[in-house]
Amino acid sequence: MSQKVTFYHAGCPVCVAAENKLVDLVDTKRFEVELVHLGADKGRIAEAEGFGVKSVPALVMDGTALHINFGADIAALK
Repeated sequence: MSQKVTFYHAGCPVCVAAENKLVDLVDTKRFEVELVHLGADKGRIAEAEGFGVKSVPALVMDGTALHINFGADIAALK
C-alpha cells in the first residue's frame, strides 16, 4: 500500500521546477502523489491551509506541510 502525499502549487516557475524535481525523485511504489494546482482549483485552498500550507510549492505528507521554496503566498491565490 502506498502512502499519499499531496503537492500544492500555483503553476509559477518555482512551482513547476519543484514539481518536475519531485516527480523525478519520488518512489511511486511507496508514494501516491497528487498534484494540486491551487491557481486552477481554488476550492482546495482551505484544505491546503488546514494542513498548514503558508506558501507554495508545498508538499503535505502525514498531515504535515513541508514548504519547498517560496513561489507564492497562499493568500495571493485567494
